[in-house]
Amino acid sequence: MLEINNLYKTIDNKIILNDVNFNIKNGSIIGIIGANGAGKSTLLRCLTGIYRPDKGKVLYDGSEVYENVETKKIIGYVADENNFFYTSKIKDIIKYYSILYDGFDYSKFNKINGIFNIDVSKRVFQLSKGLKMRLSIMLALSINPKYLIMDEPTSGLDPIFKKKLMNMIMKEVADSGTTVVISSHNLNEIERICDSIAFIDKGKISRIDTLENMKRKYRKLQIVFRDEILANCLQYKDIVKINKIGRVYEIVTDNYGQDIVDKLNSLNPMFIEEIDLSLEDIFVYTMEEGGNVYEEILE
Repeated sequence: MLEINNLYKTIDNKIILNDVNFNIKNGSIIGIIGANGAGKSTLLRCLTGIYRPDKGKVLYDGSEVYENVETKKIIGYVADENNFFYTSKIKDIIKYYSILYDGFDYSKFNKINGIFNIDVSKRVFQLSKGLKMRLSIMLALSINPKYLIMDEPTSGLDPIFKKKLMNMIMKEVADSGTTVVISSHNLNEIERICDSIAFIDKGKISRIDTLENMKRKYRKLQIVFRDEILANCLQYKDIVKINKIGRVYEIVTDNYGQDIVDKLNSLNPMFIEEIDLSLEDIFVYTMEEGGNVYEEILE
C-alpha cells in the first residue's frame, strides 16, 4: 500500500502541499487532477522521493521513500519533462537501468519499443518531446515496477500512442497488479482507466473518492417549473451550480439522492430530467464551488 500522511512541502517560502493525506490500495489506479499550480507535480515528486517533505511521510509497504534505495527500485517514474541523460545514447541508458534496477527486463523493453519505434543508437537530445516521453514510459515499464508514478505521461503523444499507452497501463495492472498514480490534464483519459480520483486545490486534497461514487453523486438536473420561482428557492446545501436558460433551470448537485429530488418536487415542477456528468464536468463544477451558485444566461 502507498500511504501519504500529513504531507507538507514549501518551495521558495511558498506552501505548495498543505497537509495531504490519502492511501492507495495495491493494484488500483488513482488519478490526481487539479488546476495549473495546484501542486500535482510537487506531490508526485514527493511520492518518488525526489523532494524531501518538510513534514509528513510517504510510505511504500510501510517504508519511507526518501533516500531509500531499495524502495525506489520498485517505483517507475514518468516525469512531465524528460531531459535526463541529455547527451547519452539510449542504448547506454538501457545498460544503466539494467544495473540500477534488479527487475529491469530487456525483452519487455524491446517488446514495447516494437510499438514505440525509437532508434536506441540515438542520443536523448536528438529526440522530439514525444519521443522523449515514449522513452521515459518504456524505461519505467521495463523495470517491472510495483508502483508506477506518471506525471502527464501523454504530453507530446499523438492520439494513437495515447490510446496505446492507456492500454499498456491497464494491462500492467491486470497482469502484474501494479499500483498506478497518474496526473493528466486530459480528463477523458483519466476517466477511462482510473478507479479513484483525487482533486488537489491550492495544495490540499479537496475531494477523493472512487470514480463510480463521484459520477453517482454529481448529477445535472434540467427542470421546468409550472410557475416562476425565485432563484434562492433552489439554493440548497448540495447544489453547486444553477443556470437559467429561458424557463429551463440547470441544476448541478454534488450529493444527488432522494432528499434533493423531494425538495425539488415540492416546488411543483412540470418535469425533471437527470443528466450524467463526465469527469471533466465534475472537475469544472468542483473548481467552481464556493463561487456564485446562481447564473442566469440571457437568450
